[in-house]
Amino acid sequence: MIRRLTAAAVAATALVSGALFAAPAFAAAGASGTVQLNSTVSLTCTVAVTDAGATLNILSGSSAVQVGSVVENCNDGAGYTITVASANNGTLKSSATGASAISYTTSYDGTSGSGSSFTVTRASAQFNKTSAMSVTVPANAQAIAGSYADTLTVTIAGK
Repeated sequence: MIRRLTAAAVAATALVSGALFAAPAFAAAGASGTVQLNSTVSLTCTVAVTDAGATLNILSGSSAVQVGSVVENCNDGAGYTITVASANNGTLKSSATGASAISYTTSYDGTSGSGSSFTVTRASAQFNKTSAMSVTVPANAQAIAGSYADTLTVTIAGK
């Protein structure tokens, strides 16, 4: 008798909870749901600078000597800027006794500048854009013997 009551209690509990005899669930006609998709693309601007290892001729002058090339990548849809900056304010300097700084002009992708820096503006995003950098040094037949140098730094920034 105890066995029969236990079985009857289990069956009653199952009926009440719907565990054994649950009716299948049906979706209402015309029901729908949504899934929102989101993503973010980070701003990425890079330059890869290649030094051409060029030598400039100060005595007889050098005209538009390619000193390097730059590969630009920037995904800013509003564009970006490239800044070319000289460590010596646009001059070749020497530590030789009596040497004077020699001014020069830099050209980057058709834009020229002299002095400490100049900027080239791009109106839109660009990828793998290769630009040439060249330098023009006027002839200076009275330059003092010695090594002359400067460093150009190329910087990219999104707008």
